[in-house]
Amino acid sequence: MEKLAWISVTRRWPRRCTRWAIACRGIERARRENQHPDRNAQFEFINATVRESFRVDNPVISVDTKKKELVGNYKNAGQKWHQVGTAPRVNGHDFPSPEVPRAFPYGVYDLGRNADWVVVGTDHDTASFAVTSIHSWWKKIGAKHYPNASKIAITADAGGSNGSRLRLWKWELQQMADATGLPISVCHFPPGTSKWNKVGHRLSSFISQNWNGVPLRSYEAIVSLIASTKTRTGLKVICKLDKRSYKIGRVVSDEEMRSVNLTRSAFHGDWNYTIAPKPT
Repeated sequence: MEKLAWISVTRRWPRRCTRWAIACRGIERARRENQHPDRNAQFEFINATVRESFRVDNPVISVDTKKKELVGNYKNAGQKWHQVGTAPRVNGHDFPSPEVPRAFPYGVYDLGRNADWVVVGTDHDTASFAVTSIHSWWKKIGAKHYPNASKIAITADAGGSNGSRLRLWKWELQQMADATGLPISVCHFPPGTSKWNKVGHRLSSFISQNWNGVPLRSYEAIVSLIASTKTRTGLKVICKLDKRSYKIGRVVSDEEMRSVNLTRSAFHGDWNYTIAPKPT
């Protein structure tokens, strides 16, 4: 009755109250303050870098880790169609102990081919895991589709396991550059702009839609759901499971950092740089 009464009252509101009624829908995020002054310039730099890579047929990939997921009979947000009384039942609480397994999906989105490579980690989301995932994409997919590549371009967030300040990230990229024989050019998005990273809204959002309301009871179920993700634009997703252990707290010494063959860009070298194979 209260709901019907509320509807009847709102229908009698004059037009001048319409703006107030629309504004009372929920909480809105405030506009981010203290934006970096070179925010737009960095976007333009990334756009120019991507266009140049496309012009010479070099691969451009967008990388990021999707949020970690609990593996087990836990509630997963969203809804699915079920017959009455057949909806899956999950645990009554979502406060797992540290022993409960987690899944760390790391996505590598190929901008030129509209294709994704996802590695589901079972240990920790470290820079070593991130670069290993990227390297596995190159060995299994990238090298085949870009046989004449002269460079690999990466766009990534400014933080996380592929952060611009992370020494281990750059040291691991050096190992990949040495193994592939290709320079690796990296462009980081400015702080607070991770939503503009292509892998986020071209992959992660569709994965979340695909497994809405489905308990992620096993790693195999997670891999299967990610691999079955499709979009109207023809997105193709390949997913694999990585059960290797990745040590946390790995410290890269000053000597190791000096061995990284890194060249900073003239514009914001902290965000834009190239790591080339070491000369033999």
